Parts: sequence; C-alpha cells; structure tokens
Amino acid sequence: MNMNTTTKAAKAGSASTPGSRSAAVVLAAAAVFTGFLWLFLHAESQLAVAALLAAGVVALVLAGRSGLGARVGQAAAERPGLSRIAAIVAVLALVAAFHDAHFVLLMLCTVMLYITACLGLTVQFGYAGVANFAGAAFFGIGGYATAVLTSKTGLPHVLVIALSGLVAAVIGSVLITPVLRTRGHYAALVTIAFGILFRTFIEVNDVLGGPQGLQVEGMSLFGFKLNENFTLGGIEFSFYVAYALLSLLICGGAFALVKALEQSWIGLAMDVVRTDETAAATFGLHIARWKVVAFTLGNFLAGIAGGVYAMMASFIAPNNFTFADSLLLVSIVILGGLGNPVGLLPAALIVLMLPEKLQFIQEYRFLLYAALVIAILLFRPNGLLPRRTRLFFSRGAK
Repeated sequence: MNMNTTTKAAKAGSASTPGSRSAAVVLAAAAVFTGFLWLFLHAESQLAVAALLAAGVVALVLAGRSGLGARVGQAAAERPGLSRIAAIVAVLALVAAFHDAHFVLLMLCTVMLYITACLGLTVQFGYAGVANFAGAAFFGIGGYATAVLTSKTGLPHVLVIALSGLVAAVIGSVLITPVLRTRGHYAALVTIAFGILFRTFIEVNDVLGGPQGLQVEGMSLFGFKLNENFTLGGIEFSFYVAYALLSLLICGGAFALVKALEQSWIGLAMDVVRTDETAAATFGLHIARWKVVAFTLGNFLAGIAGGVYAMMASFIAPNNFTFADSLLLVSIVILGGLGNPVGLLPAALIVLMLPEKLQFIQEYRFLLYAALVIAILLFRPNGLLPRRTRLFFSRGAK
C-alpha cells in the first residue's frame, strides 16, 4: 500500500510539473513585458527611446530564433486564465506607476479603448468576414450620441454609454442591406462611403457643433466625477486613473465576450460563413443572419468605446473620426493577426504609442512607423500573433 501510494504521488507530482512550468513562463513573460513597457513609457530622451527600441527588436529576434517565443505562446495557450490575469495585473501596475502622469495615462486609456473598438472589428473581419472600413465613424457615433444624451437628458452616465453603443449598432443597420448585397472590395467601398458621409454630415450640422465640435460632460459614477483629480492617502492621482480603470473594465469585458463568442457554436457558424459561403448555405446556415449579428455587435463595441473616449476627452470634433482613423483601426486588427483578439494588444501598442514616443523626429516618425509595419508584415504576413487553426472537436481549442 505504501509503495502504491508513493508511486501515485510521484506520478501526480510529475503530471503537475508541466502546468507549473507553463505558469512560471507566463508570469516571467508578463513581468519582462511590463518592465520593458514601463521603461519605454518612462523614457524621455532620444537616446533612451532609440536604445530601448533596438533592444526590443534584438530580443524579439533572439526569442524567435531560440524558440523562446514559441514556448511563451504555448504556455499562454495552456494557461489562458492565468495569462489574462497577468495582463490585468500588468495594466494595474502601470497605472499605479504612472498615477500622476497625465499623458502616459491618456495613452494607456486610448490603447484600451481602441482595442475595444478593434475587438468589434475582429468579430466583423476575423470571424464573419464582413469588411468594415468605417470603424472610426461608429466610434464617432458613440461619441456624439454620448454628447447629445448627456446634454439633453438626465440619464445616468452608465446608461448613456450603453445607449451610445446601441445607437451605433442601430445606425449601422443602415449599412446592413448594401453590405449583404455586395462582396469583397465592393462591400469595403460601401463602408468607406459611409465613413466619409458621416464626417460630412457632422461637419455641416450646426446642431452637432459643425466643424468646431462639441463639449462633452465628464463621466460621473455614484457621485464621483471622473474628470477631476483626486487624493488618496495623501497622494494625488490624475483623473485619468479613474478612466484607465474604467477602460480596463470595458476592454476586459469586451475581450471576454469576444472569446466566449469565438468558442461557442455562434463563432463556429461565423467561421464557416467566412470560410465558404456556398458550403455554409448548403449545410443550412443562414449567412445573412450571422453577418448581421457580427456587424451589429462590432458596431456596438465601437460605439461604447467612442462614448467613453468622448467623456474622457471632454470634447469631440469631426477631425477625430476621419478615414485615416478607420485605417488605423484596421491596421491594428491586421497587424495583430486577423481573427486573434490577443494580437490586438501588441499591435495597438506599436500603432498608437510608438509614433508618440518618436515625436523627436517630427514628421519622419510616421515614415519610420510605416516602414516598421511593412517590415513586420513581410516577415510575419499573418500578423504578430496569427490565429490558430480551429479544432472543432477539441475542448482545448482556443
């Protein structure tokens, strides 16, 4: 009996070792990434920023050649729950580290809100194959809906944000018919035309502020005004801290929703529709229904993100929602890996933060940024973190 008990304990210990190793790899990778991001955000001199960028590129190349990058990816896939907790803790640590740095916190909030909008595009592009090059327009619809609702009604601001997402989804239904009746680049042209039409409409509409834009009331939750600095324990915090926590909550909720959708039978149906519409129709799938669901949900998430962004900035104008901003959202989705929500984080950091930290080279920073994106897509044509092939009959498929 003692020998059998010892043998079983040894087997149990050896079985738990791989899981422990994966957890250690995930935690170590999260700590290194958080530390590097802290150094990058803290760096102000040209030499420090350039040195950190060079070190980061060299580290990524070495990790790819040594197989370390693949090991980290495998460990994250084995421990998805721990990976998400580590990401949340990393964001909280950065918010705490820069609790009084307005600009850094603004960048963090912007990244999380843009990721939320890009999660909507991931559902549209990556899951159902619905082209949408008007992401910034739906982001703006959410912002303008928030501005109107806060100024004309006395609704609670949490409800206003939810209604802003709903307004974006409802207005997006105007595009459903032409999008469903077209394919490929023709459908893309429909959304591009809608984005241009939206900007033109708000520019000539004096009720919505015209080209000068609108002031937006800051968010108020349970009597606490988020647009005012606050003191806690004798330490003064930037008002962006509250928005960072709210943005993290919204981004995390949207991510959980999108991942649950992907792993459900709804996500499976969308994958089939995207892969082959003829085969999907043959097997009885209602193609239009799943495209409508994807398009509506994606616009709803973009509207919510736009509403929070408008309250945080306290001002919106037509120049904030141009076709260039829509391309920015699309580039984040493609660069991260089409259909993979996890890839949105590194892609958003590159697309949004890198140009801001490279302001010392003035307009040439966009040239360098464009060259970097092209180089990444040359060596990683499927994006930084390509979506894995779906295993339809495996419980462990992520």
